Amino acid sequence: HNTSMLPHRVASSSLRLVGLCRALSANSLFHQQQTIRCLASGLSATVIPGRGPNFRPTRSPLTLTQAAVDRVKAALAESNGSAKALRIGVRTRGCNGLSYTLDYASEKAAMDETVEQDGVTVYIDRKAQLTLLGTEMDYVKGPLVSEFVFYNPNAKGTCGCGESFNV
Repeated sequence: HNTSMLPHRVASSSLRLVGLCRALSANSLFHQQQTIRCLASGLSATVIPGRGPNFRPTRSPLTLTQAAVDRVKAALAESNGSAKALRIGVRTRGCNGLSYTLDYASEKAAMDETVEQDGVTVYIDRKAQLTLLGTEMDYVKGPLVSEFVFYNPNAKGTCGCGESFNV
């Protein structure tokens, strides 16, 4: 794959996520796919529009791979007990509409959706619930970057600068 680097910022009150966004474009043998990568101190996230022809949404608003479960457990342990869950939200931002946020959470907010899987709790902010519906959260380790990856069937595209995505 050919890669090009794009600036990207994800707002977060307890995790400072300011990083780079990598747009991946496949060669002519594969379909094109655009990826947003948000690098952070210890945690990062990627949003990938769609999941491919074999993706089937689940009844859960969000599912986690075993790698994501393991990383969330480790991240919560690193918070020294101050957080019991990870909260995922969206924020209106950028030229394309929405940007994800990741926060540690010590308690559930009134309208949060709760996803519990394999001993991990993830709260989904009410504003993010429809945009995350059917999304798979993974954690990928690479030689330069280790990050959360969101395979979101609802994301229709991203802006050229990587600030935001639309559904």
